[in-house]
Amino acid sequence: MDLKITTLAERPELAGPLWSMAEDWPEFILHDPVGWSLIGRIVADLPEYVLVATDEDSDRRNGESSVVARAFSVPLALRSRGEPALPDGGWDQVLLWAFSDLRHGKEPDTVSAIEITVDEAARGKGVSARMLAAMRDNARARGFREVVAPVRPNAKHLEPATPIDEYAHRTREDGLPHDPWLRVHVRAGGVIEKVAHASMTVSGSTAQWREWTGLPFDEEGPVEVPGALVPVHCEPERGYGVYVEPNVWVRHTL
Repeated sequence: MDLKITTLAERPELAGPLWSMAEDWPEFILHDPVGWSLIGRIVADLPEYVLVATDEDSDRRNGESSVVARAFSVPLALRSRGEPALPDGGWDQVLLWAFSDLRHGKEPDTVSAIEITVDEAARGKGVSARMLAAMRDNARARGFREVVAPVRPNAKHLEPATPIDEYAHRTREDGLPHDPWLRVHVRAGGVIEKVAHASMTVSGSTAQWREWTGLPFDEEGPVEVPGALVPVHCEPERGYGVYVEPNVWVRHTL
């Protein structure tokens, strides 16, 4: 695949097409209020931190650009906050900090990865690793010394009952992480630093959870939901369910 990877600032005409890829995010993930309110603002306000990949072979055949992968990142003032470690709040926290810093004119010192998504038709071809490398290169070119990433381990949903602290540090015989997406980060030079136990929170009524998942949500306690990294906590008598997703912090020194 002949990939062309650029920033959205360089190719603003792709601001619409980058949303048209065939994705497989679980429906409930799209209802995280922080992501729902801020993900589009990355495209609007920080296009130089949005990477888009097009398949040049396909473009030559069809005469138009089609996005096969996208990568979102945000700059933020992380070290100046005096935090001793990366936040337990993870994905939600860095998005909130980044846009607070942008609003208040704070000078950023770190770039955080937010998302790398590859079109279903382009998977299995090493595209995600190339997008991660491009994200690192983009941050380096803008004068940053590190990229941090609240990584969503992409095979954790297969064993939601496994404690995330155990899963995050599980390795293969060759010493690389058991999880495929963590493995890509470590191969690229990243170091697993800690678990973000409350990286993303999705809450909703039991009626909403039924709509999102097709499950009954009529029994109190943990409910294993397809695509969820950990069980959703259900309170049917009170009419709500809450999902608190853990991610894994990986630090990339540039």
